[in-house]
Amino acid sequence: MSTRTSRELSAPGAALASRSADDSRSVRRNRRKVRRGWTATPYLFLLPYLVLFVGFVLIPAIYGFYISLHDWDYLLPHKPWVGFRNYTDLFKSNSRDGAAFWQSMRATGLFVVFSVPFLVACPLGIALMLNRAFPGRTFFRAVFFAPYVLGVAVVGVLFRFALDPNIGLVNFYLHKIGIHRAIPWTTDTPWVWISLVAMTVWWTLGFNAVIYLAGLQDIPQEIYEAARVDGASSWDSFRYVTLPGLRPVLAFVFTVTLLASANMFGQAFLVTQGGPGTSTRTAIMYITQTSFQQYRQGAAAAMSYILAVALILLSMLNFWVLRRRSS
Repeated sequence: MSTRTSRELSAPGAALASRSADDSRSVRRNRRKVRRGWTATPYLFLLPYLVLFVGFVLIPAIYGFYISLHDWDYLLPHKPWVGFRNYTDLFKSNSRDGAAFWQSMRATGLFVVFSVPFLVACPLGIALMLNRAFPGRTFFRAVFFAPYVLGVAVVGVLFRFALDPNIGLVNFYLHKIGIHRAIPWTTDTPWVWISLVAMTVWWTLGFNAVIYLAGLQDIPQEIYEAARVDGASSWDSFRYVTLPGLRPVLAFVFTVTLLASANMFGQAFLVTQGGPGTSTRTAIMYITQTSFQQYRQGAAAAMSYILAVALILLSMLNFWVLRRRSS
């Protein structure tokens, strides 16, 4: 009696356990199907970018590193293997490129230090003004962004004639207001740095201002209203509401501006030709001269990778500092 009762009682439990096992297996099969379906879809959308990235970034980067390990002249059939000599020579002061390359890196660093603060702060101030409602706001937004659509050749030629010490418009109008000394905007330091920074700020300010405007419009207005109710001043609202709300945008703008300034070439090439002497010859200018004037592509490739590593480290440091402040 007890045995039959236990069997009768155990039958529904066994059926329930069997049904639960079947359900769990079905769920696992469905999950695997869904997982297989979703793993392919993102890569299909990424495929065009991956093809371009591999074809125009990854393969050239690997091939450029291969070139840097040779005494490479594309006009000659023989390109001897030199290993890492092109890299080690850059750290020897008595080598052909050691002193000159690091002098160009110093010029690049000076331009970054002089230009980045203005390119980060000035567009932020303009964005704060253009974010307010006033007549003609759209017109002024277009006016500030308009120079950015010009090519570097147009901007370089424009400022070369405007800043020419002898026939330039700037010195002409300064003479009209009583400043009779011809300022050497493009031929002497520190005026050459003032010229390069001023033209770069005028040219690229609009892009950063547009990025800031997009970030400002994402900050909820209710936060500003709550701050005003609590008695916060304009400076308090800017410090405790605007800046924290713009932190990701600031990180993006600072990093992009840092990389763009470190790769400055056209302005110095067109306006100062690297002068006076070689004081404004940036790293990109020296790499270009080494590659296309001296036909030493191996050494130029090594310099490019040294510059790339330096920029990667600076970008990582920037993100680390901003993330630490945010935390």
